[in-house]
Parts: sequence; structure tokens; C-alpha cells
Amino acid sequence: MSTFLILFDVTAVVVAMPAIAKDVGLDIAGLAWVIDAYSLAFAAALLASGALADRFGRRRCMLVGNAVFLVASVACGMALSEQMLLAARAAQGIGAAFMATGGTALIAIAFPNVSQRTRAFGVLGVISGIAMAAGPTLGGFLASWFGWSWIFFANVPFCLALAMAVPRLVTETNDREGRRLDLVGIALLTMSLGLAIDALLRRDGSLALRATCLIASITSAFVFLWQQWRSPRPVLDPRVFATLPMAGVAALLTAIQFGYWAVLVYLPLFLSAALHISMDAAGVALLAATLPMLAVPLIGGRLATYWGWRRLFTAAFGLVAVGDVSLVMAALSDDPEMRLAATVAGMATIGVGAALANPQLSGVVLALAPSTHAGMASAVTFVVRQAGFAVSIAALGLTLGAVNAAAEFAQPFALAAFVALLGMIVALVLLPAKSLQHSAQA
Repeated sequence: MSTFLILFDVTAVVVAMPAIAKDVGLDIAGLAWVIDAYSLAFAAALLASGALADRFGRRRCMLVGNAVFLVASVACGMALSEQMLLAARAAQGIGAAFMATGGTALIAIAFPNVSQRTRAFGVLGVISGIAMAAGPTLGGFLASWFGWSWIFFANVPFCLALAMAVPRLVTETNDREGRRLDLVGIALLTMSLGLAIDALLRRDGSLALRATCLIASITSAFVFLWQQWRSPRPVLDPRVFATLPMAGVAALLTAIQFGYWAVLVYLPLFLSAALHISMDAAGVALLAATLPMLAVPLIGGRLATYWGWRRLFTAAFGLVAVGDVSLVMAALSDDPEMRLAATVAGMATIGVGAALANPQLSGVVLALAPSTHAGMASAVTFVVRQAGFAVSIAALGLTLGAVNAAAEFAQPFALAAFVALLGMIVALVLLPAKSLQHSAQA
């Protein structure tokens, strides 16, 4: 349930973006920050939540995160200004990080048998897919019939159910000798991501100021990596991605954020400008891009076995690039029928490509990482995904001139296609030809 809430709140909100922008008075940068405030806080809090969960208890960590998420959801629904909404979204991200960390650890401990644990996380993956697919449709329905605030108010009964169920069903566990709380690392990572996003979205700032922010962001990132590399017990060990194949996977984790997830954020705005459809209709239309997340991952798992990683990810990112190009054609087309056909084809194609790649990327990380670093590899993957998501939304927002003209979306979709194409090249050059499962069978 907590996993569903965390992911539902991302995809449900994107459908209501036009209505939120109108009521709260947000420009393009403000719209991007509605998503990025959540993602930035999520990524930063992940570094703290793991150490605190080990020390004070995983169940307690999850329940505290649930309480923060509940209060923040109510605050989001009641927000009357941009500042209040962004602050509440950041608080939601912090709560979501503690829910995710505590919940994942509790599942791993509840199923000590490897095969049972694999099945448990498989169920979690299915729930994630349902949340991503259902989010736009349910969010569009809630926003259209009751107002966008109810996307956030709808979290309340689920959070209350979790607060009552978890203490009765889940045993507390902790490890007082676990990871330490690295305040310096948290500050450096937050500064790096925050400065990069601010530089990309600060349209009213001078070029010198934006360049300074980007340089400071890169510097903070290098200092963070250096600090973690030298630490005897790093919170986020950069050695996980120190080999070429693992560096390639990190690049693919970032590329899929540009090619699919960030595009998903801007699609409702595009659908409104290009096809003039309502929020509930936009939620239904987005099923073309999200429904493949339910069925296609099963096909992706089989293709990984028979094709190997290199061919699978090359094909997957090729599909994402083709789908983004189709969206560029839709944005530039003046023919309504051509625009509709290109939009639907583009959404379906990026959905299939992302569904082939997205679930398999986490599996590749865990397969390539040493078994003793499996937990750390999973944590690094989570942070890379969230950081890439935040930066990709800001980067696409930088290229978007206005939200009321379809042609304005050609540039962000073109950038998404370009990064997806780079991902295709990375997969072709850096990934092993065969998956470990394939090699074992051979």
C-alpha cells in the first residue's frame, strides 16, 4: 500500500498540472518544481532514512514516514500559494523516502528465504506497475470531478489504514551497529541536485548566475563522491558503479528518466494544448503510455534471457527514441488527424520501450554487483533514479517555451529522443552481450 501511494502521487499529479497551474498561479518552472520538490527531497532523505531505520527500527521508520506523508498530503491539498505547495511536496518526498526504506527493509527481513523474497519483491513490482498505470486515470477522474486537491486528500484513508495495520502485522527490527547518519553527505547531495535544478529552471537569472550554480552543483557532486569514496562505511558507495558495465547501467538509469518518465510529466500539458482534451480524458489517454508497464515487463524478462542485456536494452531505448520522435512530429504537425495518430503512436511506443527496460535495469545492477554489496547497489540505484528524474524534468522544462501551443513541446520531446538515442549507444557499447542468466544456461 505504501509503495502504491508513493508512485501514485507522481503519476496522478501530472494529469492535474494544468489545473494546479491555473489555481495556484504557476509558470513552467513552478510546474517543474511541483514534481522536483518531491523528487529532490526523496533522494536526499533516502541517505538519512536508511541509517535512522537501522538505528531506531524499520517499522518505526515506516510509520513516521507514513505520518509525515499524511500531514504533507493534507497540506498539499490545502495549498493556496506556490510556496506552500512546494514546501508540502518536499515534506511528502521526505515521508515517502522513509516509507520506501522502512517498507523495503521489512519485506526483506520478513522473507529470509531467497526464493520467497524474490517472489515478494515481484509482487511489489506488480503493485508499482499498477500504481503507475492507474495514477493518471484515477488522478484525472479525481481532479475532474472533485478538484485537484482530492488527489492529495485521497491519500488520507490509506495512510490511516497503514498506521493501524502495520503495528499489528509487522514485527519491529533494528540494527544499532548499522550505518551512521552522514549529515555532510546529505547536505552535499542536496546542494548538488538543488543547484542544478535551480540553474536549469531559473529563467529570470543572468547567464553568469546560472553558470555559477551549475559549476557549484558539479563541484558539490565531486566532493560528495570523493567523501563517500574515502569513507570506511559510506552511506552511498560510488564503487558500485566503478566498472564500465555498471557505469553504463547508471547512464541508462538516467536516460530512461529523460526519454520516458520526464516526458510523462509534460504529456498532460501537451495533450491539453495539442488535442484540447479535459483532465479526465487526458488521464485515460495516458494509459497508452502507462499500461505497457503492467504486461510488457514479463516479456522483457524473457528477452533478457534469450537476447542478452545488450540487445534487449539497445532495442528498448531505440523504441523510446522512436516514440519521442513521433511526439516531436505530433507537436509540429498542423493536421489534427496526423497529430492525434502520432501522439497515440508515440505514447504507446515509449511505453513499450520503457516497460522493456525499466524493471530489468534494477535486476542488472543486482546481478553485476557483488552479493555483499546488494543492499548498497539497490540504494544507489534508487538515488540515481530519483536524481535523474529531478534533473530530467528541469532540463525538459528549460527547453519548453510555453504550455499553450503544441509546437512549443517539440524541443523537450526532441531532447528526450536525443538522450534516449545516447542510451541506445551506451547499451550497445558498454553492456555485456549476454545476461548472467543466459550465460548460466549456456
